[in-house]
Amino acid sequence: MLTRTQFPPPTPRITVVQALAKGDRDERAVETMTEVGVDVIVAWQASRSVVRWDAERAQKGDVRWRAVAREAAKQSRRVWVPELVSLQSTEQVIALLSASVASGAQVVVLHESADTPLTGAPVTRSAGGAADVVLVVGPEGGITPDEVAAFEAVGAAVRRLGPSVLRTSTAGTVAAAIVLANSGRWS
Repeated sequence: MLTRTQFPPPTPRITVVQALAKGDRDERAVETMTEVGVDVIVAWQASRSVVRWDAERAQKGDVRWRAVAREAAKQSRRVWVPELVSLQSTEQVIALLSASVASGAQVVVLHESADTPLTGAPVTRSAGGAADVVLVVGPEGGITPDEVAAFEAVGAAVRRLGPSVLRTSTAGTVAAAIVLANSGRWS
């Protein structure tokens, strides 16, 4: 006889907006973010993304990212496979961040020139526990000043990870690990 156990979705919900990267770096990012516990991964065509996805390539990339996430979830014995959001433009990401801030989420843009480290930023608490967190990870060329300004204009905070600049394939995983530890999800 099989026993079925239901698990509630984890809180806070962690979303990473991941800029496209060359080679298989974005797939590595999806894999490791899935393994650590990210709940939603959004594909982003940033201004400085070296890789450009047309409609056909976006569809193939979407299928590939979903397969990578599914396999990583199995390997890490995750109950929940992360939701993957198909390729978004910067304008669509701005709308997503604006809606996230409006719903009470903590939105953080990772940028090497920020003065405040992510490690020093506590996860916001709400009446129901920790608020959802949205992290924005730029491409190899970095997030443009215009993108940073637009994200800040809708309420995003800009934070750095540490003294060194990480690759786009590792930044989201490291940031998610910090948030997971600070939020109590890894307790």
